[in-house]
Amino acid sequence: MTHPHTPTADEIAALRARYRTERDRRVRPDGPRQYRAAEADFGYWAADPYTPEPAGREPVRDTVDVAVVGGGFGGILAGARLRQQGVARIRIVDKGGDFGGTWYWNRYPGIHCDIESHVYLPLLDETGYVPEWKYAPGEEIRRHAMRIADTYDLYTDALLSTAVTSLEWDETSETWLVRTDRGDAFRAVYVITATGTLSEPKLPGIPGIETFAGHTFHTSRWDYGYTAGTPEGGMTGLADKRVGIVGTGATGIQVIPMLARDAAHVLVFQRTPSSVDVRDNRRTTAEEVGAGRPGWARERRDNFLRIVSGEPAAEDLVADRWTASAELLEKLLPSFRREGDRDAFEAAYEIADAAKMNELRARVEESVTDPATAEKLKPWYRYACKRPGFSDLYYPAFNRDNVTLVDTADTHGIERVTGTGVVVGGREYALDCLIFATGFSVGVSGVLSGKLPVHGRGGRQLLHTWAEQGPRTLHGLTSNGFPNLIQLGSLQNASSVNFTHVLDEQAVHAAALVAAAEDKGALVEPSREAEDAWLATLADGAPDHAWFHAECTPGYYNAEGRGRPNGPSSYPHGAVAFHALLRRWRDERMAEILQARTVATGR
Repeated sequence: MTHPHTPTADEIAALRARYRTERDRRVRPDGPRQYRAAEADFGYWAADPYTPEPAGREPVRDTVDVAVVGGGFGGILAGARLRQQGVARIRIVDKGGDFGGTWYWNRYPGIHCDIESHVYLPLLDETGYVPEWKYAPGEEIRRHAMRIADTYDLYTDALLSTAVTSLEWDETSETWLVRTDRGDAFRAVYVITATGTLSEPKLPGIPGIETFAGHTFHTSRWDYGYTAGTPEGGMTGLADKRVGIVGTGATGIQVIPMLARDAAHVLVFQRTPSSVDVRDNRRTTAEEVGAGRPGWARERRDNFLRIVSGEPAAEDLVADRWTASAELLEKLLPSFRREGDRDAFEAAYEIADAAKMNELRARVEESVTDPATAEKLKPWYRYACKRPGFSDLYYPAFNRDNVTLVDTADTHGIERVTGTGVVVGGREYALDCLIFATGFSVGVSGVLSGKLPVHGRGGRQLLHTWAEQGPRTLHGLTSNGFPNLIQLGSLQNASSVNFTHVLDEQAVHAAALVAAAEDKGALVEPSREAEDAWLATLADGAPDHAWFHAECTPGYYNAEGRGRPNGPSSYPHGAVAFHALLRRWRDERMAEILQARTVATGR
């Protein structure tokens, strides 16, 4: 690929104007309300297609040491780290039929991780497993989640195919009462929530969506009974079918090439094209990744995090397009911004960003033979506006005679669905099958969704408290008034492109909090003053990204063009610094969060 030249000032100005025009074509007045949940009238789209409806069982009425809400990597990492601290009774509750979280639900054709598997899959050192591919397929990832659960005996007390419906703090016993949709009402001394940020499938609120008479499903509930085949392909059920797919994000990039191979015809309904860089997936060997020495996986994972966080590293152990783009992403970090004034920062960022995006747009031209189709596939926005995509199969799929790209930007999406197809620009496209690769609702899972009410001291409900005051936490994990409740996630702590690493650091911290409380016979609960101090820390040096998100194409990063939430939402100095802060805090200040119990547990 020819590397683009450094853009001139005139070219930068032209790009700004083009980005603004393309953004305005896609912004809708209804913002996030353009989507609807895959439940209620559309409940069959959210049902579990992989595990049969469980037979009735007697409701559980016992007491455990720790209840963990969520059986994805956050939940199983919490369970594993608790076991390492010697915790005996750990109950993980998940509505999926097995462990894996998003990797339990997502089994669509072509599914792989987009972070190198040797740094994405956690506890490789501890389980002795070495991934077979640089970017592991979904089934390998799902089985590793089950491997962790087996290794740390997390199946014993688990409640699967079960959803937690409420959490209520009982002042008398100083335990949490956990209720579920299967009639369970058990108690837990501690509760850890690990419900994920992208777990509730969403559907576009297209008029007439319920009238389509053909077959339809969401990619997170892939219907192999209809398509036949496996995640590796072979979907013979589509050999004579016209298939429409809505969504060209991370899922669509992987699914569309597989559909193109197997379906009679594929119509791709695109609102905003993704940026798609080189993937170069391949098999790897244990020798290549250094798996013969103790701690190899942690070393590799830490190295990746340092590089993508803009921290110095002696070498690049992963060497992929994530780490190659780290210099660009670094320019959005506060450490870079403090080196000069805002104008100098924005100018440096725009030059680097324009060069990268010009490279990616050139890749489209080189890969897609039809100029009109190539133009529609070009991403006209800044690199970090949407999560970058990677594929060596996506663009070539549009060179096939049986693949049609239908751009919907000028109509702000699909106009309507009929009984026989989809209407865009006044034209109806007849379909046998309509697939939604429309992703997940952001920030509406677990306690943040309102579907899982959490009542703390005095019956205070967590969401009501936060609605009045804004989210209040210490380190994003604990809150005053909600003792022994630890929340894993991305709120008010740190994030990274490799979120399993962040979750593991949080799980280690959560397990240490539980161990310290058990040792002292105390409750885990920060003071109001500790929350105030943490909010001040988040605000001090927080990057002003409002200008960036305001210029971005609509998506879940900026609430569909509405910008980012008010107030500090993450630690401003990055994940490496945040993890170091947690370690120092555990060594020096752990006692600050421990409050005296008034009830003897008798355990």
